[in-house]
Amino acid sequence: MTDRELVQAAEAASRNAYAPYSEFMVGAAALLRDGRVVTGVNVENAAYPLGVCAERVALSRAAAEGTRPGEIEAVGITASPCGGCRQWLAEWAVDRVAFLHEGELLVRRPDELLPDSFVL
Repeated sequence: MTDRELVQAAEAASRNAYAPYSEFMVGAAALLRDGRVVTGVNVENAAYPLGVCAERVALSRAAAEGTRPGEIEAVGITASPCGGCRQWLAEWAVDRVAFLHEGELLVRRPDELLPDSFVL
């Protein structure tokens, strides 16, 4: 699967986002090393800090299916990841992150998105 196809899978997933407050629908698609794709969407909450980002949902779903750090090749996202998600992507040892920025497809390593990140 190409990075563009991964972002397209994220775009398809974003239609299921629950974003009644911001109306900012975000999708993420994680490509596992075994070829499976796990998607996630942002889910907002009236108590704003309790909402979750699409990337965290996708990584959490992958974990629930038995995936562990280092087993995710790439994550495609419909928007640039927030700082917290950049830490998640680094900790999960994702090889690359593909996302749209001002209509352009960008591909970065997690350490490029979050230099000097905290990882064990």
